[in-house]
Amino acid sequence: MQFPPPDGQTWPSVTPKDAGFDSDALADAINFARGHEIGWPLSLRDHLLAGHFEQPGDAEIIGPIRDRGATNGMVLRDGRVVARWGNTRQEDYTFSVAKSYMSICAGLAYDDGLITDVDEPVGKTVKDGGFDSAQNAPITWRHLLTNTSEWEGELFGKSEKIDRGRSLATEGSRKKGDRVLQAPGTVWEYNDVRVNRCGLSVLRRLKRGLPEVFAERIMKPIGASSGWSWRGYSTSTVDVDGKQIESVAGGTHWGGGVCIHAEDQARIGLLMANDGIWNGKRLLSQEWIGLSLQPCPLNVSYGFFWWLNAQGVRMPAAPHSNFFAVGAGGNMTWIDREHDIVAVMRWLDPAHQNEFIGKVLGALR
Repeated sequence: MQFPPPDGQTWPSVTPKDAGFDSDALADAINFARGHEIGWPLSLRDHLLAGHFEQPGDAEIIGPIRDRGATNGMVLRDGRVVARWGNTRQEDYTFSVAKSYMSICAGLAYDDGLITDVDEPVGKTVKDGGFDSAQNAPITWRHLLTNTSEWEGELFGKSEKIDRGRSLATEGSRKKGDRVLQAPGTVWEYNDVRVNRCGLSVLRRLKRGLPEVFAERIMKPIGASSGWSWRGYSTSTVDVDGKQIESVAGGTHWGGGVCIHAEDQARIGLLMANDGIWNGKRLLSQEWIGLSLQPCPLNVSYGFFWWLNAQGVRMPAAPHSNFFAVGAGGNMTWIDREHDIVAVMRWLDPAHQNEFIGKVLGALR
């Protein structure tokens, strides 16, 4: 695998033919992506307040937000750019792609020995009251990172009941909040308040803000730009040994989260595709990546905040070994180690992502 030079220098490219693609077939895939932009308005603020994720009463925005750009993306093979569409330098919010980056930060804490066992109760080392109750005391790091924690409470002014009973298949179309809690580790549920509780817990162990650690340990070594940001909420600043640190969001439901362009996302995808090594230097342990890509027994399509393709459930057109960082609105980083492909899709209608992947793979000669 080749690694691009730092941002600001030319990213090496290769013709589709020299990369092993049929040029016309790959061009068809790119045109397909251009023609299937998500139907969301450009104003994300209006979209969120209108209740796409929550009922309007629960949709108050408490973090930064900005309008989105048009669909864009890129396809890499062996680290070189084979194709692009749109403005790959457009910095946009990623929604739940931020969860996968939070998983990387948890991995850095694990590699530093600050999380010694993913099956250890979080409350053993995180002493901020969030794991004191009978419901929350048994919750482990694995539970948090696989969305099976059943954590109960309110965080940064948002109750976990907002996402309790959430179904990704019916996002924004039905009432949530009334489901009875079960024991930790027995229910899989996509719950952004609990994800943010995971982020705060990792911050407590690192004793530094996740963006600071992510920049120092991941983004700078891989040569990313300086234009990306990762934010929390007006309510999410916490005290850590007398220092005020903003705890960041693992999504953009209420504003905040990661704002980044496709090229920086592609670099992160290359790091994961190469098992945590960048240009000969290990940045994230192979052990952590292995843990991250283990299917959760309650949802085989999910690992540690990474979407998996176990049994081909997530993307039938792709190999079962593929994995993805996925965010609402059609934001995806697709990692296919078998074919040395990393692709980033921004604002590509999720209903057409599998077909796009099939077209790209179908273009291979």
